[in-house]
Amino acid sequence: MDRPQRHISVGILTADRVEFILTGGYRCNGEVADGQMNAVLDNGMVECCGRKADTLRFEAAGEDSFFTLKDVTIGVDFHWERRENQSFKGNLILLAKPEGIIVINDIGIEDYLTCVISSEMSAEAPLEFLKAHAVISRSWLLAQICGTKQATGEGKKDTPKELITWQDHEDHEFFDVCADDHCQRYQGITKVSTATAREAIEATWGEVLAYEGQVCDARFSKCCGGKTEIFSTCWEDTDVPYLRSFKDKFCDTEDAAILANILPNFDQETKDFYRWEVRYTFAELSDIVRERTGMNFGKVVDLRPIERGPSGRIKKLKIVGSRKSRIIGKELEIRRTLSRSHLYSSAFEVEKTPEGFILHGKGWGHGVGMCQIGAAVMGHLGYLYKDILLYYYRGAEIVQEDSLSI
Repeated sequence: MDRPQRHISVGILTADRVEFILTGGYRCNGEVADGQMNAVLDNGMVECCGRKADTLRFEAAGEDSFFTLKDVTIGVDFHWERRENQSFKGNLILLAKPEGIIVINDIGIEDYLTCVISSEMSAEAPLEFLKAHAVISRSWLLAQICGTKQATGEGKKDTPKELITWQDHEDHEFFDVCADDHCQRYQGITKVSTATAREAIEATWGEVLAYEGQVCDARFSKCCGGKTEIFSTCWEDTDVPYLRSFKDKFCDTEDAAILANILPNFDQETKDFYRWEVRYTFAELSDIVRERTGMNFGKVVDLRPIERGPSGRIKKLKIVGSRKSRIIGKELEIRRTLSRSHLYSSAFEVEKTPEGFILHGKGWGHGVGMCQIGAAVMGHLGYLYKDILLYYYRGAEIVQEDSLSI
């Protein structure tokens, strides 16, 4: 894109060995670098193509330059986790650290957002929906890196009787944001397959959501399950005026054509996200809880919701075992503890059977802010992107980022 852009740094992966291909012209320390490359960690330094340093920076020669990373893990710890090769525009930085080589992509913010909206959802989704997603992804990003986000990186209350913890985007030490769902999905140019995604960025260039003069921390999730959630159910015990709970009449769809149009291929593998069911025997659940917590509860004999948010998502859950009991929260901790990956959400009812438990659930994700499925359906129904934004972020306004002090 020809217009000037603020640059950001995105952490892609960390590994002892990195395989990548440079295409279209790159320079490293003033020398031309091109083709297949292998970088290894050697005595605290990055060694690659005859160069050795604590940091190697490969500068893109132009708009046609890109690099391809081999075996990038996406969906870390989620039910759809997998590896794939991914290509990225912009500059490549290899940083040597004790934990491995940190691979960083230095890229313009609008180029980054083009890839985000094509990774979070399908690049073939309706234009008005992609425009809405561009605005919230830009808002969320700027809230994180400019200090107006609503939550700090982590909170924890750990006692023998209770574990209440939450994890949010934290201030990464070596880059602005990471590339996985922990921040926003960013899978490079691999998923940018249409001009529609680029048009959505061009049409909303620099636009953000704001509330009382500050950029909004515009949270979003895949499917709210029929009702959106409030901030404090998932993160800090504070609520945000523009992140309200209300019934969402748009996210209940089983239209296969719509879902195929709006969801990336790997998300289409998940068929039952609006209403879902998980069955466990007593032994199965007891094993999972022991593995996930590192504690022996004995036989898990009951699951008791202690506190719920307005969408029905459980904020605190008591696990009752034959050897010990403990209350856990918040929303993500519950999802992690009761599954070897993650439950789709913590919005579930517990049915106890002679054999074990049936969890009757709804929704996919934390449910705060924009429901991606609902917003995409609104786009299909002809709603404009500003209508979509103000439906989900009530009381916010749409402004140019340069009108704010960020």
